[in-house]
Amino acid sequence: MNFISKTALFRGCSEEDIQNMSKHLDFRTGSYKKGHVIFGAGSIVTDIGLVLSGSVRIEHTDLWGNKSILGITPAGSVFAESYACIPNEPMMVDAVANEDCDILFINVPKLFMPCSACDSQNTLIHNLVMISAGKNLQLSRRSLHTSPKTIRGRLFSYFSQQVSAQGSNKIIIPFDRQQLADYLNLDRSALSKELGKMRNDGLIEYNKNTFVIKIDIR
Repeated sequence: MNFISKTALFRGCSEEDIQNMSKHLDFRTGSYKKGHVIFGAGSIVTDIGLVLSGSVRIEHTDLWGNKSILGITPAGSVFAESYACIPNEPMMVDAVANEDCDILFINVPKLFMPCSACDSQNTLIHNLVMISAGKNLQLSRRSLHTSPKTIRGRLFSYFSQQVSAQGSNKIIIPFDRQQLADYLNLDRSALSKELGKMRNDGLIEYNKNTFVIKIDIR
């Protein structure tokens, strides 16, 4: 409970509050291996997933098999909240274990049912609204990153946002090369080629998912 009480979803709730809510909101946990589809596109979900360990990848695959990564949900963050809050709305994306992970599931319909024993539910609902607003901002950022017509433009858009968020020109991104290509809607080989050109041009240095941006792009 100590870890859960420190997450954004349960901010302001004591461990006793969480224990009380666990009974009313049907808390349950699940463990998943890397690559397992936790929630699949087309499914109807009624639970929020809170990542206790590992991470979850949110991705979309079109009819031709082209995959786009919409984001990575790290430990302490939630996923599927939008779908769980809208009754009978089928998932348009897959929630996939990005690595071995443990998930806490919370029943949303019961969250909105009054419970005299769970006064902290209002705090939980407030936190959920704030998290949803933050997710909307993340999707807006991705739209900005994928709007430039050139590969270099998309990379600089993404790197600029990461430099600003991390407060340093040395950044660590949560994606491998294929995931970064999927996130930016790019071909992996074309992405790798452009990264090599940018390094040769003295713009960046990188090793795996650590990048040093050698110009001021903030």
